[in-house]
Amino acid sequence: MQNADKTLDFQIVGGKKLSGKIKTNPSKNGAMGLLCASLLNDNKTILHNIPQIEEVKRILEVFESIGVKLTWISKNSLEITPPKNYKMGNLSIDSAAKIRSALMMIGSLVHKVPKFNLPHAGGCKMGNRTISAHRYALENLGVKITTKEEYYEININKFKKNQEIIMYESSDTATENALICASLIPGITTIKFAPPNYQVQDVCFFLEKCGVKIEGIGTTTLVVHGVEKIDTEIEFYNSEDPIESMMFFSAAIVTNSELTVERCPIRFLELELYKLKKMGLKFTKSKEYFSKNQRTILSDITIFPSKLTAPPDKLHSQPYPGINVDNLPFFVPICAMAKGRTLINDWMWENRAIYFTELNRLKGNIVLLDPHRVFVYGPTKFKAAQIVCPEALRPAMIIMIAMLGATGTSILRNVYSINRGYEEIAKRLNSIGADIKIIS
Repeated sequence: MQNADKTLDFQIVGGKKLSGKIKTNPSKNGAMGLLCASLLNDNKTILHNIPQIEEVKRILEVFESIGVKLTWISKNSLEITPPKNYKMGNLSIDSAAKIRSALMMIGSLVHKVPKFNLPHAGGCKMGNRTISAHRYALENLGVKITTKEEYYEININKFKKNQEIIMYESSDTATENALICASLIPGITTIKFAPPNYQVQDVCFFLEKCGVKIEGIGTTTLVVHGVEKIDTEIEFYNSEDPIESMMFFSAAIVTNSELTVERCPIRFLELELYKLKKMGLKFTKSKEYFSKNQRTILSDITIFPSKLTAPPDKLHSQPYPGINVDNLPFFVPICAMAKGRTLINDWMWENRAIYFTELNRLKGNIVLLDPHRVFVYGPTKFKAAQIVCPEALRPAMIIMIAMLGATGTSILRNVYSINRGYEEIAKRLNSIGADIKIIS
């Protein structure tokens, strides 16, 4: 994996057709939730389908710093052995500060350590992102989070049993935190207004494997029957990433290619595909089958070259089952291929829409209306340029996709943001016809 301090660039010769088949990799977001949930177990946990990406590397650096033993038993299978005593004073502040997902450690660690500190949340630079949903959910269970100037102070005196939690907002990570924490509180915890997104479901499936009964998986109300202890060898498979599937759909559309994307978590892509169908996209869907976790339903999707028309209504994300907030940016280069004007409203994140205008450097026609909304005009013929990756995963990726469709040779500088979420993405895209060189 790329060293976090080493700057790498991509040189992309655009205008190449993609073809053949590409498999959807395991989920970044699912992996982060499963890794944090694994700390509940006092015994060994083996997690399969853990992507070797920078985001995972950072959380594992944190794990090792506090005494967790980690062994890669194959490329994407990780054995996790907890310490008898966590060394929270040795926590890698630098690594924890780079990822927002470190917050999900709270739900597990409060059962192992009564008081500890975590640095302020990191991750993508997309404006103000509070931890209110985490704080309020965990307060219901007896966990106190105090915000200091440079860190969060976490305390637990006594857990609260048989609580009802109303999620302050539809936050996937906050819901996972509440699920993880509630799992080791005997009694019944009810979590309402929980987003039933793929990573939340994955954590539920894992906790069930640990012996925790959870009612309502796939709905907005989860009932957790907590247990006294989890101390058994667990083996679990992370599911595939619907956001990566959508990325490949977008790349195929922008390059006007025929491409089969295998192992797509279809339940978390149906609305996106339906919107694309209404825009004129031609595609086929294979018979459905199960992921290795025997819970997630997959399908192979073949995208065909199509003439697209801008949708008559705005495109915006919603908590599942709406358009996934991480899938919405991939509609930006897609809509740039469509005839007409599309309004895209990225209401959930502060300032992320500003990054969408980076495609104008590639001769796109995107007009920023406010920090959340853009007009995308098409059809567009992207042309090569040099651009520095924004510190935001999905906006960085849509620049790369536009470069794949642009005539000429583009340079994408400092691709750490992309390597946070995509494993060997240049090599994998090259395998289906792209022309990408990694340069220092």
